[in-house]
Amino acid sequence: MGLDLTVIILTFNEGKHLERAINSVKSFAKYIYIIDSGSNDETLDIARLQGAKIFQNEFINQAKQFQWAIDHTPINTEWVMRLDADEIIENDLASELMRRLPNLDSDVSGIILDRKHIFMDKWIRHGGRYPLSMLRVWRHGRARVEDRWMDEHIIVSGGRMIGVKGGFSDHNLNDLTYFIEKHNKYATREAIDVILKKLNLVSGQEKLNLNNLSFFTGAKRWVKESVYNRLPFGLGPLFYFIFRYILQLGFMDGKSGFIYHFLQGYWYRLLVEAKVCEFEKYLDSFDSLEKKIHELSIISGYKLD
Repeated sequence: MGLDLTVIILTFNEGKHLERAINSVKSFAKYIYIIDSGSNDETLDIARLQGAKIFQNEFINQAKQFQWAIDHTPINTEWVMRLDADEIIENDLASELMRRLPNLDSDVSGIILDRKHIFMDKWIRHGGRYPLSMLRVWRHGRARVEDRWMDEHIIVSGGRMIGVKGGFSDHNLNDLTYFIEKHNKYATREAIDVILKKLNLVSGQEKLNLNNLSFFTGAKRWVKESVYNRLPFGLGPLFYFIFRYILQLGFMDGKSGFIYHFLQGYWYRLLVEAKVCEFEKYLDSFDSLEKKIHELSIISGYKLD
């Protein structure tokens, strides 16, 4: 007997990962919904063979795609789980969810999981990367997704949250070139968020606090917006890398750890700042807000109009 729970997985050409992700939740999920955005590899064949239900929707960004899934798929279970295609729920966490979920008090609205990151086949244990506590399971009808282009979170309304311990892994099987290309796209999306906020076009975003998400997420967001984003150009990425690699003992993760912490903790953060500078310089020549948004759509490659 599975849990009264629907797992939602967003996909685009996830043939390498999807079967592994589905197998990690099949033992306890009542339904598995695949929200695909035009895969042309074996992703959909795998989903069908594994008994998942497929929905298709044009992709704009992660937040809008996942909110579309919440709003438009026939979820009729008490609980919902968000799982990325390259993530795995390990056996001990699956067992713990099956034991605890049916017996939770009615005022529990969300469940926080501790994710570990696997990079170049090595578990990155240091540099503040474990545990990454995030809300991934919630009661249906009590949550929505932040409307952001990057770093979106699930926000619950009403009730309280608890943590459930167990193995939860982010283990992407693609190579370093894929990692760099993916983070280049992430940097563009994060730069869009920064520009939209500067143009006072950020609307409908609820302030994150300890009542609607994990302490880790709220604290990280506060530091980023109140301290990091106010530093002069280039200092933030440098200080962040030093903080992660030395003070948070990232050097103990070895060669793979150095590559990861440098790329994700320094190069990526500097790339975001560089893209913000590029976008701002380009948009300065346009007067109207509508024209700025139109031109930002063109230069970023994302539909903002």
